[in-house]
Amino acid sequence: MRIYHHWQGLQACDRGASVAMGNFDGLHLGHQRVIDLARGRGPLGVITFEPHPREVFAPDAAPFRLMNAEARANRLAKLGVERLYELPFDRALAGLSPEDFARDVLARGLGVSHVVVGADFRFGRGRSGTVADLSALGQRFGFAVTAADLLTVEGLEISSTAIRVALSEGRPRDAATMLGHWHRIEGEVLHGDKRGRDLGFPTANMSVNGLHLPRLGVYAVKVDVLSGPQKGTYSGAASLGVRPMFGENRPNLESHLFDFAGELYGEHLSVAFVDYLRPEMVFDGLPALVAQMDRDCARAREILTT
Repeated sequence: MRIYHHWQGLQACDRGASVAMGNFDGLHLGHQRVIDLARGRGPLGVITFEPHPREVFAPDAAPFRLMNAEARANRLAKLGVERLYELPFDRALAGLSPEDFARDVLARGLGVSHVVVGADFRFGRGRSGTVADLSALGQRFGFAVTAADLLTVEGLEISSTAIRVALSEGRPRDAATMLGHWHRIEGEVLHGDKRGRDLGFPTANMSVNGLHLPRLGVYAVKVDVLSGPQKGTYSGAASLGVRPMFGENRPNLESHLFDFAGELYGEHLSVAFVDYLRPEMVFDGLPALVAQMDRDCARAREILTT
C-alpha cells in the first residue's frame, strides 16, 4: 500500500482511484462496508485525515482515538487498500467550502473516479456539506458518489462510540464483534523501568498517548511483532495502567510475551486485546505480586489456547 500525505503534486499514475472517505477510527464493520463498496471500480483507495479533526477543534478533550495512524494504516493494508491518502487536517483544509473541497482536493488534486461515504458523512466549512451536496458536486466535477447505509447488528448501530463503551467496560470481545477484528494498540517498544525483567516477567513497554484507554487492568493478548528479526505472532498477558504498586505513573501498556527470548526495543508491536482478566491491584509486597502474575499468565494461556 502506498501512502500519500497531500493531495497536491500527484503523478498521473497516482490518480483515478475509487476511494472510501472518512475518519475510519477503529475501522469497524461499518467502515469496512464503506471500503468494500469502493472496490472493483479502479485502484482501491482511502481518503482520511491526520490528525483527526476532533484533535484540531477540541485539542483539550480527553483522548478518544481507537487507533493511531500507524495502526490504521496497517489495518487498511490488510483490507487490501492500495492507496492511502492521509490528508493533513488543519484549519485551512477545514475552512474550504464544500465546493472548494470537491473541486480542488477530490477532482483536481486526487483525481478520484468514485467516492464512497457513510450516509451521515459531512464535509466542508462548518460541516455544511451533505452527501446530497457531494453527489451534486461529483456530477459537476467528474466523479461518482455512493452513500453506504449505516450498519446495524442485531438491531444495534455499529459505531466508534459503542466500541469505546465496550472497551471502557472491559468487554474486548464485544468490541471485536463490532470491529470485525481484535482491538489493537500498535507502536514502538520503549525503554521502561525494567521491573518486569527483575520479577521474572520481562515486558515490552508501549505508549498509549492520545488513545482512548480500554478498562485498566490485565488482559490476555495476542502480540504481532511487526519488525525486526523475531517477527511473528505470540501469545501473552499485558497490563494496561498506571502500575499502582510503584507510585504515580502515566498509563502505559506492558506486554509479556510467552515463550519469547530476545530484545524488542525499537521494534514495532501490534497488541490485540482478547479477554479482560482483572483490574489493577496493590499487593502486600512483591512476592504476592509475582504470585498473581503467575496466575494471570496461566489464565491467559488457557484462554488463548481454547
